[in-house]
Amino acid sequence: MTMIQLTPAQRKVHRSAAHHLDPVVMIGNDGLTPAVVREIEAALNAHGLIKIRVFSDDRALRESMLLSLADQLKAAPIQHIGKLLVLWRPLPYKPKAIVEDRMPGPRQVKILKFSKSGNHRPQVKKVKVMGNERVTAGGLIKRARKRPSSVKKTSD
Repeated sequence: MTMIQLTPAQRKVHRSAAHHLDPVVMIGNDGLTPAVVREIEAALNAHGLIKIRVFSDDRALRESMLLSLADQLKAAPIQHIGKLLVLWRPLPYKPKAIVEDRMPGPRQVKILKFSKSGNHRPQVKKVKVMGNERVTAGGLIKRARKRPSSVKKTSD
């Protein structure tokens, strides 16, 4: 297994994206156990870009952990700063479920009704609009009309 090689520009983009992340996995005194590696694998599958905190004072050990994790999990080592390690791997493809007979659901719509004089604030009314309804330019809610079908289809 080999780790992913990134250009410095790609690494810079991932470093900036990881800046606001919190550590997802923490490695304790036992080091890289198989359970920790499984947790890191699951976090990479879920998030793609993760931070790992290592509670070890040995810098060389942390550096070797970063390289071995990247090699084992086919990930890219992004950064090693202090006791934090950053790994990146592209998210796996998840096919979306296809549902054919779905209509749009209800949605919340704000309707503004302006006053006739310009001195008053407009009235705001929140209305729930169902999937088969529409809001007209005047602020009324109307049911959507059925589309007229062709004459040939209705004559059958």
